[in-house]
Amino acid sequence: MTETGAPPRALIIAAAVLAVALAAAVAVLGLLSSSGEDSPDEPGPLPLVSIPAPQADSRTCAALIDAAPAELESAGRQLQRRELAKPAPPATLAWGLDNPVVLRCGLDRPPELTRTSSLRQINGVRWLEVPGEGSSTWYVVDRPVYAALTVPADAGTGPLQQISDTVAATLKQTPLRFG
Repeated sequence: MTETGAPPRALIIAAAVLAVALAAAVAVLGLLSSSGEDSPDEPGPLPLVSIPAPQADSRTCAALIDAAPAELESAGRQLQRRELAKPAPPATLAWGLDNPVVLRCGLDRPPELTRTSSLRQINGVRWLEVPGEGSSTWYVVDRPVYAALTVPADAGTGPLQQISDTVAATLKQTPLRFG
């Protein structure tokens, strides 16, 4: 103790140095031991909400999901299939880390599908585009079940082309159905 009752200056400096060293050690340990869930290379399972899909358990959807590719090409990048968080919606797949491409099968008829809807044919499959904010959802409308592919705006046409090929090879074409 000094004459004023305060701790010696050397003790204060030592305590400050020790506190800074301890904070640095905690920061370094935190960086070294961060879990794979925070790593962009291993993001962990993708949580998706369930939406009505009354035919998701059908053999038709099972055939489409089984035939879907393990990776998709999107704007020159390869998107790997992504694990879905439990409970995962049935007949649903996803590819990619940020803004994933999501395929769902067995959905209800999209209400946007009318006799005057503008449809696109891609590799022999007819699609209805429903634009969204930052992405579009494309519905397969000429097969026994409705399937939807949600694609980020910057994904390019690769995912639609590859899934069209899978749909054309897996599901029989049927006439359009309107409400």
